[in-house]
Amino acid sequence: MPKSSSRSAAREGGKDRNGERASLYDEVTTRIVSELEAGRFPWVQPWGKIEGQGVNAATGLPRNAVTARPYAGVNILILWCAVIENSWPSQGWLTFRQAREAGGCVRKGEHGVTVVYADRFTPKGEAERATRDGDEPRAIPFLKRFTLFNVGQCDGLPANLGGDPVPLDESEIEPVAKDVILASGVEFRIGGDKAFYAPGADFVTVPPQAAFFDPVNWHRTAFHELCHATGHAKRLNRDMTNPFGSKDYAREELIAEMGSAFLCAALGIVPTVRHADYLGAWLDVLREDNRAIFRAASAASKAADWLLSRHREAESARADERIAA
Repeated sequence: MPKSSSRSAAREGGKDRNGERASLYDEVTTRIVSELEAGRFPWVQPWGKIEGQGVNAATGLPRNAVTARPYAGVNILILWCAVIENSWPSQGWLTFRQAREAGGCVRKGEHGVTVVYADRFTPKGEAERATRDGDEPRAIPFLKRFTLFNVGQCDGLPANLGGDPVPLDESEIEPVAKDVILASGVEFRIGGDKAFYAPGADFVTVPPQAAFFDPVNWHRTAFHELCHATGHAKRLNRDMTNPFGSKDYAREELIAEMGSAFLCAALGIVPTVRHADYLGAWLDVLREDNRAIFRAASAASKAADWLLSRHREAESARADERIAA
């Protein structure tokens, strides 16, 4: 994760002249590699009491404190790391301008956290060429950085701004997890002694809960395999034909590992590492390609969002049924 930006609150409005795409990819990848080399997994939070303090690091995805929109992709990793690194108790973030518009302010001397925005644009000339030649215009990808501040760095914000969701109680985890599994529509089998997703036959298999020392790890494992299942051609259409031990296989495992963590956090379940044995392969992939973590985190967000959207649809349908009854 990139360290906090050197841009302070007093300088937030200034232009950043060092945001070239290549250096930004390198900056983010280098920090994530260093975290992994130290045995720390950026998609796993040490939730709970912050050491030496009487506050709790909030469970959940980082989100904009004003709009409540969750951040996605590699920005989740960047902001999660910043929360723990700086002992902030909230997952709420906002820009310097948003803090002022909300009636508060970023404290003088506070340093923001650099996150990234990726998109594509079609130059005017390319659009004209496509119209002339009768084909599709070619969009050019771009990446830019911007600065966010945690609500813990601000004063004077409304009391109801940026409130963190309450994490699930242990008794609530099992019914929610089962609802997610059912709403996915993926064939889900329980049995045997191995957890896996079979791409050809399109089903997930997970051992019974009794095989796990900690029951919550059954749910985390189930989510990992469901994230693999989102890659099927009839869902998000990722390449699922990668041979075991290949770099593409490692990339898919990285997607499922982060996707499970993102899904857990969104539901209020504490994420943990389930497949740390892939660490060496993940490091090889990230050292070789400075865009790999961006692609993997983006795909992981899409996998988690796919499952969450179906869970929300199922919840909405049940609510409608209760009202109709």
